[in-house]
Amino acid sequence: MEEFRSLRLDREGPVATVTMLRRHSHEEIAEVFTRLRADDSVRVVVLTGSDGEFHVPGPAADYLLPGGGHKLTDPHHAWRTFSAIIRGHQAMAEMEKPVIARVNGPAYGFGQSLAFACDLIVAQDDAVFMDHHMGGPIPGRTKFFSNVPGDGGCALIPLFLTPCKAKEYLMLAKPYTAVELERMGIINYAVPAAQLDAKVQEMVQGLLARGSFALAWTKRLANRHVVEQLNRVLDAGVGYEMVAFLQREKLGGKDPTTLD
Repeated sequence: MEEFRSLRLDREGPVATVTMLRRHSHEEIAEVFTRLRADDSVRVVVLTGSDGEFHVPGPAADYLLPGGGHKLTDPHHAWRTFSAIIRGHQAMAEMEKPVIARVNGPAYGFGQSLAFACDLIVAQDDAVFMDHHMGGPIPGRTKFFSNVPGDGGCALIPLFLTPCKAKEYLMLAKPYTAVELERMGIINYAVPAAQLDAKVQEMVQGLLARGSFALAWTKRLANRHVVEQLNRVLDAGVGYEMVAFLQREKLGGKDPTTLD
């Protein structure tokens, strides 16, 4: 096991498992996938969460102004966060080894973006996917304000859903269960919790049985449109999200509701 502050990296032969802890760091997500891409001893990566969550953002107080939200308009913090979001997505899309999302619970915001950034998605059947940025309610937490789904949602979701469904998902923060997404053909499998590890291992072993070079090149070809989409949209989404945080700071933490 290798040391990170906000995630755990475990290796078992050619398989690396990245486990996100509750308060993971965008910078460390970028770092771990950049490192794994360069490690030719790793052939398959599994990304999962902990404590019954794939990834759920922190409480609204971390974002609202006044309070913790001031860090999001600090130039140095913003640079580290938003450049890490871009680097992390690019590393996942461009690395020459498949990444399997083992979705062990709710995936909201950046969490659902990370799930959709993976090549294969296996989810616990009751896991909920939601891009909460535009005010989607997170159970047991204060309702979030409106913001641009800039950490991957606007770039990736249009690759998975039809235009109308993608806009409903992003603009109205519509949640979907894993079962619904499997029925729509959006994710690979939605299985009971007791079967999650077995299904992930089945896919891992299937990938390891393929030729390593052919598998690597197949991913590069299959993901070319993903890389192009990220290059077209992701940095703009990140930029607009930053502008939205600046607007909220200017308005004393309030959400602008008019274009006047």
